[in-house]
Amino acid sequence: MAISRVDSIRRRSDSSPAILLVTLIYLIALLSIPIDQPQRIIWLAAYPVIASEISGTGYGRIFLKSLWILPLLVLIGIFNPILDKVTVLNIGSVPVSRGWVTFTSIIFRGILSFQAVILMVYTTGFIDIFNMMRKLGFPAVMCTQMLLSYRYLFVILEEAITMKRAREARGFGRRSYPLSMWGRFIGQLLLKSARRASNIHRAMKARGFSGAMPLGEGISWSKKSWVWLAAWTAVILLLRFVNFSKIITGI
Repeated sequence: MAISRVDSIRRRSDSSPAILLVTLIYLIALLSIPIDQPQRIIWLAAYPVIASEISGTGYGRIFLKSLWILPLLVLIGIFNPILDKVTVLNIGSVPVSRGWVTFTSIIFRGILSFQAVILMVYTTGFIDIFNMMRKLGFPAVMCTQMLLSYRYLFVILEEAITMKRAREARGFGRRSYPLSMWGRFIGQLLLKSARRASNIHRAMKARGFSGAMPLGEGISWSKKSWVWLAAWTAVILLLRFVNFSKIITGI
């Protein structure tokens, strides 16, 4: 059991550089498509759909997770249909303004970008992503902030759960609480988080922390990684620069 687990981690580490680079190429290709051409953006959905199935993660799982970001995307683009009412096409007898086109493009871009990042985290692991970002020359400060934020998000969550249990134990079965109580709850959580962060920082400084987290073991490239990188780079560039929608539908 232990040997198979080590082999699984090693295989994941071998593939992590290729997955990280493919994700970067995908995001650049996706965000470089003009915002008024959602019909071209939708073709790039091929990467998260196919890659998630090949990796065994399952696209259904990735898709459901990506819906978390939908309210934020709607908030970002909701004013486009109101401010930009220039008609750019007609669907039957219904005119469609440029605002609705760009709004749709924002939704597609955001969800597909988030799906690519979720897929990378699921298949690679956050620690391997951190190591590869450092090896590719990303600023150490940025990588360290990302790693610490990821690590201590769970610490804050555990503290919130502890406070919630304490409130329920002293609530004598009470289910609803006034808004002022929730304000105090959040304030106490922030104070505890600040105190915990200060203690952690002092402990890290005492152990010689200089602003950069130590790197893990070297991550090697396997033949499978090179094939994955080359194949998906070719597919992504093809989907980016060839307008299949115009070829098929003339739009």
